[in-house]
Amino acid sequence: MEDDSFKMVPFRLPLTQKRFGIFEPGNSNRKIKKIDVAIVPAVGVDGEGRRIGFGKGMYDRFFAKLKHKPYIIFVQSKLCNTSKYICDEYDVKADLLITPRAYYAAMKGTNNDKRNTLRRWNSHT
Repeated sequence: MEDDSFKMVPFRLPLTQKRFGIFEPGNSNRKIKKIDVAIVPAVGVDGEGRRIGFGKGMYDRFFAKLKHKPYIIFVQSKLCNTSKYICDEYDVKADLLITPRAYYAAMKGTNNDKRNTLRRWNSHT
């Protein structure tokens, strides 16, 4: 965490248990220019595949600053989703959602509406 966003650090061992019991790599001054994959915790997902989070908008601001959009994986401890569109255009959108029981790959819809939505999730157990 850095101010109201995140600081990218390379994944290096050893990991240290930090606040909230999460294991993290140590701080680094190395500048990371591009990330390929981002694993993002999500409270829920709307019908468009956008993240319902904790209400601070930190991931939205972080991903908006990136020049290259990484492959985004949402993780949830239990599937919590809605078919309604309740998020905003700037909310982070997933390419893949993983739960303990299944994973859900985002599939682009064929409908030509303004939101260019993800129409359905293809479930794999």
